Amino acid sequence: MSEEDRNVFTSIDKKGGGSKQMDDLNQKCPKRKTSKLKGIPKLEDANDAGTKNSQQCTLILTEGDSAKTLAVSGLSVVGRDKYGVFPFRRKLLNVCDLNVNQIADSAEVNAIIKILGLQYTKKYETEDDFKTLRYGKLLIMANHDSDGSQFKGLLLNFFHRFWPALFKRDFVEDFITPIAKATEGKEEVSFYSLPEYSEWRMNTDNWKSYTIKYYNGLGTLTSKEAKKCFSDMVRHRIRFKYNGADDDKAVNMAFSKKKIEARTDYLMKLMQDKNQRKQQGLAEECLYNKETRFVTLKDFFNYEIVCSWNLHSIPCLVDGLKPGQRKVLFACFKRANKREVKVAQLAGAVAEISAYHHGEQSLMGTIVNLAQDYVGSHNINLLLPIGQFGTRLQGGKDSASARSIFAQLSQVTRTLFPAHDDNVLRFLYEENQRIEPEWYCPIIPMVLVNGAQGTGTGWSTNIPNYNPRELVKNIKRLIAGEPQKALAPWYKNFRGKIIQIDPSRFACYGEVSVLDDNTIEITELPIKQWTQDYKEKVLEGLMESSDKKSPVIVDYKEYHTDTTVKFVVKLSPGKLRELERGQDLHQVFKLQAVINTTCMVLFDAAGWLRTYTSPEAITQEFYDSRQEKYVQRKEYLLGVLQAQSKRLTNQARFILATINNKIVLENKKKTAIVDVLIKMKFDADPVKKWKEDQKLKELRESGEIELDEDDLAAVAVEEGEDISSAAKAVETKLSDYDYLVGLALIKLSEEEKNKLIKESEEKMAEVRVLEKKTWQDLWITDLDNFMSELTSRRLARKLSLRRTATRWYAMICQRRVTWSSMKESISIRTMTVWSVRMSSRS
Repeated sequence: MSEEDRNVFTSIDKKGGGSKQMDDLNQKCPKRKTSKLKGIPKLEDANDAGTKNSQQCTLILTEGDSAKTLAVSGLSVVGRDKYGVFPFRRKLLNVCDLNVNQIADSAEVNAIIKILGLQYTKKYETEDDFKTLRYGKLLIMANHDSDGSQFKGLLLNFFHRFWPALFKRDFVEDFITPIAKATEGKEEVSFYSLPEYSEWRMNTDNWKSYTIKYYNGLGTLTSKEAKKCFSDMVRHRIRFKYNGADDDKAVNMAFSKKKIEARTDYLMKLMQDKNQRKQQGLAEECLYNKETRFVTLKDFFNYEIVCSWNLHSIPCLVDGLKPGQRKVLFACFKRANKREVKVAQLAGAVAEISAYHHGEQSLMGTIVNLAQDYVGSHNINLLLPIGQFGTRLQGGKDSASARSIFAQLSQVTRTLFPAHDDNVLRFLYEENQRIEPEWYCPIIPMVLVNGAQGTGTGWSTNIPNYNPRELVKNIKRLIAGEPQKALAPWYKNFRGKIIQIDPSRFACYGEVSVLDDNTIEITELPIKQWTQDYKEKVLEGLMESSDKKSPVIVDYKEYHTDTTVKFVVKLSPGKLRELERGQDLHQVFKLQAVINTTCMVLFDAAGWLRTYTSPEAITQEFYDSRQEKYVQRKEYLLGVLQAQSKRLTNQARFILATINNKIVLENKKKTAIVDVLIKMKFDADPVKKWKEDQKLKELRESGEIELDEDDLAAVAVEEGEDISSAAKAVETKLSDYDYLVGLALIKLSEEEKNKLIKESEEKMAEVRVLEKKTWQDLWITDLDNFMSELTSRRLARKLSLRRTATRWYAMICQRRVTWSSMKESISIRTMTVWSVRMSSRS
């Protein structure tokens, strides 16, 4: 046990009752070493565990049952006498700041204690203490992802808190498996980190001829591959080495709640170093490489936690998306159709199109989340839900299986992410495959529209939702050089009130009204308070009574739907007046909550984690990034239009020359025709060359793939350098003139020439119009298009409500339902529409 923890337990003893708590904790430990254990499900105990040979035994602790199956396959190689396997069903608790009772109640902690034979009162600094253990080694087997890193980190934290001396004995080890494998014929090369793979690819000329396989998790490995890993235990077993004070500081920095500010500063410095290496073009540092045989605790927490724990938890300021969400959006844009698709199938498409190397189950959850539109979720859902995607009854947890629900891209999404912007985004590359950009650039800050929640290491973020219409107004104010107006949180279809308390806090109130002396009606709950939870945790609690306390309510009835809330609550006689005299009904029935804006943490455009103090600050930084993209977009569109106009002009010249017999096509080789075209100063396909130049520019900036000789020659031409003979061949290749010699015979006419000249003039007219437009004009046009689509969407919803009201009215007229049953079944909003409709008819 560390000195800090002994001080904690000593302070408990001084307060009284601590000795009993320590006794309870020690009672969970085995009294003596035993060779047979009972009552631990799924344990595959080593045959020699707990015997005189126990120090030679290794317990393999796996992340889940699938990893256990992999380990059991490997036992056929190393044998069962010296190796045991135990799967963890869920992550270990962070024991750094837990009290004694919390530790004693943890089933996972108790299982480890019993299997290994550990005792809290021993330090295991002596050989005699160490011999009391049932195993001499602990081997951790986890996935190569953020969950696997957390799994390992929490285990290391547990042993470091209570028995740091075990690290000096190399007690804890990590079993690493390949994350990728390159195969060509009988040759196989395994890689244990992506930087290691990148280095191999750069040093291997024929790397494209290899078949690359990524391992999404331990479950991806076959039994044959598992046996191969276990056949070379020296390579795959990595010791966790203890380096004293530096390691102690790293562990405490990662997990202690008392180190929040210090952890934030520490991790910020590490991330700055990482970004600087990236900007300098240096290779990314990694924890494992082919020579690694041990890692220190400090290195583990620096590389594993910083690199993975925050990246997938905290969104980017520019597009408001986390990496998984960005991959889904990229796949939906690339599919370029508006047909609905099954969520499970879409997840498979995302994994293929965006080179997603992890399990598809999390992708399905991401897709479902992007389509949810109940109160408290999204103000603008980027995907349309077709089926049961969850409701406010259970906060989205009541969604149907991904195999039975469908989704499709919302029409409003493309107005937020204009297709023209795709040409100026920085796309990432993997395996010579173009995948999603580092971030999209919507026309308004989507991170404020839909909010964000996430917890990483050293940071957590919680950003409320804001009204997209108000954000559009603020963006237009910035474009006009005017100051922004302060924003308050806003949630679509929320009927309660949100009132500002101070600059960083807002009070959120539900709706409650008094029907009579003993009855109230609750018609709205605070944001993020779900109907089912409210019933179970609040209303049922108020019905409880005791000898000293009478129940507040005696009964309640539920009339809510999947979109609305309606509780009719019957109070005890005289209780309502008593409550009204003492305190507000919102307080009694927990219909108030606080929305904070003090924890708004995001990755900025450069990839740095930053804390923002207000939504206006986020909007301002977004504005700067978005402005730059509009300047780039205008430049790109001008280049495209000019290339298209030049192409049309060349085609018109070619037709005219053919009509005047200056170019003869009959009985001529294509090479001879192209030579004539070059002499007559016809341009190689301007549109094709423009696209190639942009593609090469993108590849060169990405730095993700190598350029072949032809590509390098094209770049040399672009930069005005000396051109080799190979480059000249590329420049004059025949396909560059297919746009001329490939014209159909029927197009070689006077009418077609005039048509092309007219089209060329129209393109140049577009160029002149675009040249006159500023980036401000482009942005305002996009904002107006978005507002038009948003209005159309709202009108469509109103029309749907009117149709619902009409159906109910018809049913009442036909006496198929009664007025009272209708009031209990439909929402107040629909009733209002119905009432207006009836008034207009009368």
